[in-house]
Amino acid sequence: MKTVALVLGVVLTFSYALVAQTRKPASAGREEYIEVEKNVKLHVVDLGEGQPVVLIHGWPLNNAMYEYQYQYLVDKGFRLIGISLRGFGKSDRPYGKYDFDTFSDDINIVLEKLNIENALLGGFSMGSAVTIHYVTKYKGAHISKLALFGSSGPSWKQRDGYPYGISDQDAAALIQQTKTNRQELVAGFGKGFAGQEGGLSPEVTKWLESINLDASPYATTQAITALRDLDLRPELSKINIPVAIFHGINDKLCDFAQAEQLHKGIKGSYLVKFEKSGHGLFLEEMDKFNTELEKFARQ
Repeated sequence: MKTVALVLGVVLTFSYALVAQTRKPASAGREEYIEVEKNVKLHVVDLGEGQPVVLIHGWPLNNAMYEYQYQYLVDKGFRLIGISLRGFGKSDRPYGKYDFDTFSDDINIVLEKLNIENALLGGFSMGSAVTIHYVTKYKGAHISKLALFGSSGPSWKQRDGYPYGISDQDAAALIQQTKTNRQELVAGFGKGFAGQEGGLSPEVTKWLESINLDASPYATTQAITALRDLDLRPELSKINIPVAIFHGINDKLCDFAQAEQLHKGIKGSYLVKFEKSGHGLFLEEMDKFNTELEKFARQ
């Protein structure tokens, strides 16, 4: 009896090994987590085939925000790559720097490891500042086009000669609130996302809030502090690739005037107005957003 059981065990083991060897893999073999430095991995959504489109999220969102852009553009024959910056979403959240040099360095490593070339790089809100900084720091490496959505402008806050954006006092209060009542801040942020009442459903607003709250509290504070200190105005003239600027005219969080300043500062850029949208243009006018992004990618 023992001999029969032993033989049966050997046969089953051999059969399982044979199946494992002959099975055709269901996955495309792409990595979901990419190491950018020792003990730091970023979460990456990598879907589809064809021309690459790389999307960077806003603050304090993560790559999940582009759910409906991924689906649309994959169906249109593009390869969609969404990167969650360190500290956000499923990416690692180590103690250390959360500034725009760090974010840009991380993006460059991801694009190198994925062998990405001639991509469209898009960034939303704070992500637009990340992508502008990346393009100027790395001289457009790996990409051929830049798209800016709901941009925080060349400067998120008001400066000498730049009366647009948030005041010093309001920026300081917002940063303090990330340290003392982040939940209330995120709830208020969500209420201000739509351009008009009812522009986003309660379910979508709740979904966005859950994404925002998933960020590392420390990274949330450090990243918005770095954005406060960032002035990209001197960098705009260095951009020499095609640039599209998408912005809701009713944006309560990043005023439309900030998009106009980008348009003036980036030679050859074009501005797409979203007449029915606020900061949530990628959801409020999803069809227009997706088709305009596809059109720009194909140009």
